Amino acid sequence: MASPGAETEKPGNHNDFVQLCNPHVAAMKEDVLYHFSLSTSTHDFPTMFGDVKFVCVGGSPSRMKAFIKYMAVELGLDHPGAEYPNICEGTDRYAMFKVGPVLSVSHGMGIPSIAIMLHELIKLLYHARCSDVTLIRIGTSGGIGLEPGSVVITRQAVDGCFKQEFEQIVLGKRVVRNTHLDDWLVQELVRCSADLGEFPTVVGNTMCTLDFYEAAVVCVTLLNRLEGDQISSPHEVLAEYQQRPQRLVGHFIKKCLAAA
Repeated sequence: MASPGAETEKPGNHNDFVQLCNPHVAAMKEDVLYHFSLSTSTHDFPTMFGDVKFVCVGGSPSRMKAFIKYMAVELGLDHPGAEYPNICEGTDRYAMFKVGPVLSVSHGMGIPSIAIMLHELIKLLYHARCSDVTLIRIGTSGGIGLEPGSVVITRQAVDGCFKQEFEQIVLGKRVVRNTHLDDWLVQELVRCSADLGEFPTVVGNTMCTLDFYEAAVVCVTLLNRLEGDQISSPHEVLAEYQQRPQRLVGHFIKKCLAAA
């Protein structure tokens, strides 16, 4: 998995298995990923997810299902009558879809929802013995000084005080993590945008509250907040805007797979 603050050379290799900080997980007889409605005793994680190389997450279940359908076409894995069932159909907390090496997961809104999803997602990848995994969030945002429709690749996330950090309380102790994103991944996404040449793309910072991003973030702006806070673009324009991060990340995934 791409790590924060990495250099411009691609990190990891095909033996770079997902690791956990908690050594006790390996000794568990059963690990229930409750909010995914999955368990190591009832599901074969290596068979189901062992080939995953790309995980794309976003807030909306419908958007993440649309993304997996898009990736099926882009990767040549779509076929007439193809179904993309929700792997987490046993719960209404999250939705998860898969095609080939791509996993698409919804995370809802706010830090509690995202944190729970990430906690179980990393354990899923660990139990599946996944290696060299890239994690990208795609979505929408407001823009500051940017025209609507601009795609922003996040360099770093800042909190409401403009600090490049995320604070958590772990076992009664304050833990602060840096929010600088993976440099190699940012630059590769910039190159992919140049390949496409379809829409304006910039590298910038994302201000968030009660949010945390560990790998790449690619969002499209829906308005310029220096000019107001109301979205005025027509529905069909907004729908096209929301496809832009998908097209950029889809091109990145195809490019990576072609080079493998």
